[in-house]
Amino acid sequence: MKRTRRSVILAVLGLAAALLVVVGCGGGAGGGGGGGGEAPTAKIVSDLPMQGANRAQTLTMVNAIRLALQERDNKAGDIQIEYEVLDDATAQAGQWDAAKCAENAQSAAQDEEIIGWIGPFNSGCAAVEIPILNEAGLGMISPANTYIGLTKPSPDPSEPEKYYPTGERNYARVIVADDKQGKAGVALMLEQGFESVYILDDKETYGKGLADQFRQAAEDQGIEVVGREGIDGSAPNYRSLMNKIAEAQPDAIYFGGIIENNAAQLIKDKVGAGMSNEEVAFIGPDGIFVDELLTQAGDSAEGIYVTFGGLPQSELSEEGQKFVQKYEEKYDDVIQPYTAYAYEAANVMLDAIEKASEDAGGDVPDREAVVEQIFATEDYQGALGTWSFDEDGDTTLTELSVQQVEGGEFTLDRVLDVADLQ
Repeated sequence: MKRTRRSVILAVLGLAAALLVVVGCGGGAGGGGGGGGEAPTAKIVSDLPMQGANRAQTLTMVNAIRLALQERDNKAGDIQIEYEVLDDATAQAGQWDAAKCAENAQSAAQDEEIIGWIGPFNSGCAAVEIPILNEAGLGMISPANTYIGLTKPSPDPSEPEKYYPTGERNYARVIVADDKQGKAGVALMLEQGFESVYILDDKETYGKGLADQFRQAAEDQGIEVVGREGIDGSAPNYRSLMNKIAEAQPDAIYFGGIIENNAAQLIKDKVGAGMSNEEVAFIGPDGIFVDELLTQAGDSAEGIYVTFGGLPQSELSEEGQKFVQKYEEKYDDVIQPYTAYAYEAANVMLDAIEKASEDAGGDVPDREAVVEQIFATEDYQGALGTWSFDEDGDTTLTELSVQQVEGGEFTLDRVLDVADLQ
């Protein structure tokens, strides 16, 4: 199914006034359990960039988490659940901010009522938050982080151990990691018959890490890497860089990075240097799979490819289609790439709290018990299909998708299963 995701209806934008939202009835203090016969209470939070280029997307993710709660009458078993929306972006940065990520994590670590964390959105933010929340024993489920080093060995020999000072894991994610997304980009090149590529990245945790994964996979498959460098995400233009790349005559340019680091300008200057997207393909990751990219890049975005570490709504499971229908009936806006992934993360978190509560005799479970139940998730049948968390906290799903911009819209180009490229 091809549909536009370009605009978000004003009714959704009205939600911006509620960046700290409490769902459900008020709760007790000191880890839950109100007096006077009230149901025991606990709190979960989401931590997402609620301002900047991804704001339209993260608003739908918050809606999806709310929907998961409302379907359960704002409860996990007999535990009343309060939900608070945290913002890890700042107006000054225009995106996630490391200091804000640390502040949010430190605050949550000290709030004993919080027993579940959904997020963050950006891998760089996760690198800041995981060690803090690991010390606090707080279970985290991210709908969107894909940097491989958060859970598995990377070119950095200190990863992933440096994120887990206690020696125990507390972080999991429902999205496919970048070792697989990098392979998806290479699989696309192979299917298209591209034999050479110039690789760029924005020097951030996510972008550089993904570019590293892509390069390794490309070299393994015999694709020639004619150049590799990082860009200044705040540069006014990239004309000289693109002129240099044009001289190298690659079949494709691969960019590892996020929209906030000038991806649109990169694309415009590529086309401006005489490299049309038909002649020299542009391939980017889910960090630029944002409608705002189409607005910023204009006609220059026509024909570019974007990989996504998951599936668009048209390809979701039967349960996923039910979610889409319920979401669209309740919210007058357009589902974004990570909307269903936030819904899945919320449901897995709520299931973990419910199971841990049952083991605690119906009381509010402690954080450690919730973490144990998160990592016990196996053969989960949800919006994303049937999957499990492996011992690292990664999903066992292997299907990813490729979008191409056609007629000014992101449209599904193909689904790739990278299981054969392991």
